[in-house]
Amino acid sequence: MIGTAPCAPTRLRPAERLLRRVVAGPLAMEATNPRHEPVMLDQVLAVLAVRPGSVVVDGTVGLGGHSERLAEAAGADGTLVAFDWDEAMLAHAQRRLERLLLRKYWFCEDFRSIPEALEGLGLRADAILLDLGLNSAQVDDPLRGFSFLQEGPLDMRMDRGRGEPASSLLNRLALGEIEDILRDYGDERFARAIARKIVERRKLRPLRTTRDLVECVLEAVPPKARDPRIHPATRTFQAVRCAVTRELEGLEDALVRIGRCLKPEGRMAVLAYHSGEDRCAKRAMRRLAEEGFEELFRKPLLPEPEEVRRNPRSRSAKLRAVRRIGGGVE
Repeated sequence: MIGTAPCAPTRLRPAERLLRRVVAGPLAMEATNPRHEPVMLDQVLAVLAVRPGSVVVDGTVGLGGHSERLAEAAGADGTLVAFDWDEAMLAHAQRRLERLLLRKYWFCEDFRSIPEALEGLGLRADAILLDLGLNSAQVDDPLRGFSFLQEGPLDMRMDRGRGEPASSLLNRLALGEIEDILRDYGDERFARAIARKIVERRKLRPLRTTRDLVECVLEAVPPKARDPRIHPATRTFQAVRCAVTRELEGLEDALVRIGRCLKPEGRMAVLAYHSGEDRCAKRAMRRLAEEGFEELFRKPLLPEPEEVRRNPRSRSAKLRAVRRIGGGVE
């Protein structure tokens, strides 16, 4: 059985809405076939320890790299429930995993919808993966506006049909609000200086492109103060993206709720890529540890040096995981 969730929202209650959106047929959305290496794949497979017949949930399926291997481990008697709020990524993953015979359910939703979706399907999970980072296809697409290395519209929305783009956000917020975003979401030392440059620049002309934002950062951060290991605009782009997508809002509580969807002995793994995400994951797992769960390791696992050399985008990844012991708290 293959289910597909079209992306147009309805006014139904969450569980009913999600279940109603599991209908037959593929998404009418074409996606490219970009190159992508799943981050920390071997560690993820080892931590989740998926067995034949398992119910596997991938809350951020992306291009399907992790899901493909997890679904293969679950086998023909298994079930995959996959989420992504990016239509193109979900469509690509569907095609990539089409050959696999296990039951598949597809939701064009944020991973925060996992509890309601599983309730609607009458399922509990043996393994849950949440890869909180962007995938290579999203970063490399200049039209998405995520990368400071390519000229493109300053957008940064996951779903470009909904929400406010980064350009609009930065052109309307007060200086102090921009500063707070850069400091809170990006740990940016030069948050105030960069915010001032953004406000000065938009008085002359509105910010429209990624280059506009990069130039503000380069004008604000003194060359001698720059970290040679990363681009000066890295933290600013990270912070603005978090503000646009609201990906940190309620993240800790969401991870706790999702963890409670596990069966006894089920496992949840979370891949985080910056300090804000990792703090939320750490606190969520400490909370779950008080509810009948076990943290599988106190300190996060990091990618092997060879992987970082092969895939530099993996360098900031941190993997945390919990296992449910007994019934736990509902």
